[in-house]
Amino acid sequence: MRSVTYSMGVSLDGFIVDPEGDIDWGDPDEEVFRFAIEETRGVDVHLLGRRLYETMLYWEGMEEDPTLDAPTREWVELWNPLPKVVFSRTLTEVKGHARLATGSLAEEIERLRAEPGQGQIALGGAALAAEAAAADLIDEYRVRISPVLLGGGIPFFARDERRVNLELVESRTFTSEVVYLRYRVVR
Repeated sequence: MRSVTYSMGVSLDGFIVDPEGDIDWGDPDEEVFRFAIEETRGVDVHLLGRRLYETMLYWEGMEEDPTLDAPTREWVELWNPLPKVVFSRTLTEVKGHARLATGSLAEEIERLRAEPGQGQIALGGAALAAEAAAADLIDEYRVRISPVLLGGGIPFFARDERRVNLELVESRTFTSEVVYLRYRVVR
């Protein structure tokens, strides 16, 4: 059965965006970017909330840009064809290899887990991840911690006063001092 993973860059104080909604503080260097590319290779489908979907639309059509460097081109060629399921109450259509969710998050994950495949079901977006966490649907948390304190913004972890026991599966420190932690949920 495919696992559900939640992976994002986060500040040391636990935020994925700063109070103004910016993410530039977490721009990865080439080493971290390559690591994220390799991590994405293990994904069969990506579930996104509306805000993250709209942010990631930036990459649609970028494969035509002749000025892309090799790592960015590799990312675009990996990300764009990746199947995506978008959860939104306001969007009526999506682009590229995305489709709008037809069921609840739990129903979509159940359907995707039943399909053949070895790759992960990746979650993107704090609100969507909070809903998945509350329903105990996340199997792994993958966090790339940047050495910055933001003091506020959108938190990576839902503040739902629910205890979740984790087992450390992998850790890595990059030369940029970004720390990667991969935890499996203990059930």
